[in-house]
Amino acid sequence: MTSASSRVPTHPSDGMSRTARWAATTVLTASLLVITMDMTILNIALPEMAAELQPTSTQQLWIVDIYSLVLAGLLVSWSAVADRWGRKKMLMLGYSFFIIASLLVLVADSAAQIIAIRAFLGVGGAMIMPQTLSMIRIIFTDLKERATALSIWAAVSGLGAAFGPLVGGILLEHFSWHAAFLVNVPLMGLAIIAGIFLLPESTVPHPGRWDVFAAVQSMVGMVLLVWSVKEFGKEASFAVPGALIAFALAVAILAWFTVRCLRSDSPLLELRLFRNRPFTAGIIAALGSTFAMIAALLLLAQWLQLVDGASPIETGVKLIPVAVAAAIASIAAPPLSRLVGSRGVLAGGLILAGGGLLYIGLTPGDVTYTTILAAMVLVGAGVGSLAIASAMIMGGSPEDKAGNAGALEEASYELGAVLGITVLGSVSALVFRDHLRDLASGLGLPGEIVDPAGESLGAAMHIAEEAQLPALATSAAEAFTDSLQFAGVIGGAIMVLVGAAVFVITPKGTQAAH
Repeated sequence: MTSASSRVPTHPSDGMSRTARWAATTVLTASLLVITMDMTILNIALPEMAAELQPTSTQQLWIVDIYSLVLAGLLVSWSAVADRWGRKKMLMLGYSFFIIASLLVLVADSAAQIIAIRAFLGVGGAMIMPQTLSMIRIIFTDLKERATALSIWAAVSGLGAAFGPLVGGILLEHFSWHAAFLVNVPLMGLAIIAGIFLLPESTVPHPGRWDVFAAVQSMVGMVLLVWSVKEFGKEASFAVPGALIAFALAVAILAWFTVRCLRSDSPLLELRLFRNRPFTAGIIAALGSTFAMIAALLLLAQWLQLVDGASPIETGVKLIPVAVAAAIASIAAPPLSRLVGSRGVLAGGLILAGGGLLYIGLTPGDVTYTTILAAMVLVGAGVGSLAIASAMIMGGSPEDKAGNAGALEEASYELGAVLGITVLGSVSALVFRDHLRDLASGLGLPGEIVDPAGESLGAAMHIAEEAQLPALATSAAEAFTDSLQFAGVIGGAIMVLVGAAVFVITPKGTQAAH
């Protein structure tokens, strides 16, 4: 006779039909879509918001930066809490945070309040993002199905970032800037309702005690690291005393955190996962690709608007091909890897994306949208291989460390983006400033006009319009195009090197999609 206890499911996926698994994946990826859209939709709403609330330049930077600072600081801690409390509960709480924070915008009437709301959204985002990955890892025990689910996750992530500006532009044509926040409410409300019925609960059986001190270390260290790197980028210089002190403290605190985790029997973050070569290769791919790609896309968006003359909505539309190419490649990556191996698909994709960036930088003559479009398709198609990186990361970790793996992957994306924008953005800014100064010297323009114009392309275009100097605008456009091409060469070379490193590190015969 079968005992009652033997019929109780021992795994979260036990009793889940194939339909139920894919329905759960739909909920997880739909909530990811909202979060990734939220990261870029603000870029469209910011000008109208700034006109109404009139934030200082410092406050405006904090409105943009606070979300990623809080998100990066809490990824590891919330992931560890979810392992103990329940991943489904953490997701539901994160969805609720998003709804509450978004509704608060209705009573916000100052820049300080918007900063607080964005911080609150960052708290919710840190609760959600690692759990979307760890839940997929746990729901799908079949490697082939899991790889497909992770490829959908990667495709949705890219589509959300691309469609954010487009959705924001459409909303702002009919509503106020508040709509950029309020759009989260019905979407996350649906996610809560669907999640209650479709998502299984999952916890780690014996996680050990929660290391409060390590949690504080990870939060403080990551916040200081991300903030200092952002400050270096804004000043286009490493000679920033406050940022240098913060960076030194971040390195010391994170080193202490690393030693603490390695010596612990139940660490907050299982850093021994890096002993697995496919896992390490996946993390390097995530970090290196976002380092090069996010900065390049940011520069491309500026070029499309201020050089090519596209409106914000038109810019969003023109950037869609990179997301579509990435989505198609993400879906195609798992079956392709079963033919040629995960190592070849991931490394080859990164090298292809690097080739797209190099194409921008090495194209002779004038850069046109046709050039940009061809490069974006190559970049998107190559970046789609990151679906295999996710499969290698999640497959290279034990099930009880899925939360840690998800947090590390998300932290890699966040840190890669921040470092890329700082390093490539700073290099691009320096090239723009030098080239503009050289071009403007031939026009006989005084230094009091050229120097402030060299701060950014936007500043140069504004000064040219105010002073009625079309020659300055033309020179600024040419200088920025030069800086974009230079960044393309640097970013492309980095992507190729990352691809080569991934190929070397990943063991031959690795199959993350079987």
